[in-house]
Amino acid sequence: MTTRPLLLGAVLALAFASAGAQDNGTLAKARAAGTITMGVREASPPLSYSLGTTYVGYHVELCEQTLSKLLPGVAIRQMAVTSQNRLPLLQNGTIDIECGSTTNNAARQQQAAFANTTYITEARFAVRAASGITSVEQLKGKTVVTTTGTTLVQRLRKLEQDRSFGITVVLAKDHAESFLLLESGRADAFAMDDNTLAGNIANARNPADFRIVGKPLGIEPIAIMLRKDDRAFKSAVDGYLAGAAASGALEKLYAKWFMAPIPPKNAVINIPLSDSLKAAFLSPNDRPAEAYEDR
Repeated sequence: MTTRPLLLGAVLALAFASAGAQDNGTLAKARAAGTITMGVREASPPLSYSLGTTYVGYHVELCEQTLSKLLPGVAIRQMAVTSQNRLPLLQNGTIDIECGSTTNNAARQQQAAFANTTYITEARFAVRAASGITSVEQLKGKTVVTTTGTTLVQRLRKLEQDRSFGITVVLAKDHAESFLLLESGRADAFAMDDNTLAGNIANARNPADFRIVGKPLGIEPIAIMLRKDDRAFKSAVDGYLAGAAASGALEKLYAKWFMAPIPPKNAVINIPLSDSLKAAFLSPNDRPAEAYEDR
């Protein structure tokens, strides 16, 4: 009956031991500066999004909890990043950790490290309800928007090549602009992760005007992004996340942001914890998206 608390204690002890072992990486830099900078997103609800002058969300809160435990007394600074600049800002040290909606895939693993998976998404389409569009096939000849620098760009190009749909792909600078193009009628569909689509719809002026349709374009693991080759920091972060998963705290945090009312409109995203994510919580891992496609 004491197995779970003991496991949690062991995992946290390992995390803190790893944190103490770091001598010249992110942890040492943060302690010396007295601050650590966390990259966040403007419009990736419920994972990471702006709320007035601050940023909130499942990944934002999870990162804040993690950093507070690993770096007590160190101030946590938020900095907005985009799909285009998140990786270079992490690499050049402007941000120390990215807590947004970034897919962990093989290509990105060549340039950055990822903490263990904390969300698994399905890429789909948001459309205007009045359009009558219910499937991918009905997008033939239509304009589809997605956000620059995301994995959906490649998925849409592949969809066009494979099916010769004749779709027009438009790239927006961020998720907010992508949704605006859909909302204003300048795009017929917005292709993106299901959580981002659901979050933007929930915060729209008239949520009932939109719906998410089509079979998933793919399944992708979403994770906190870290600098490559900073093994002590990754080990410490992974250790904290494993402890949170073992204690049930991670599942409770998920329920808070996906199954309960969230600001600013007290909307409910209503995406239940999937079997794939449950499995990732039980057996923490940093497998890339390609591992899910091979199953």
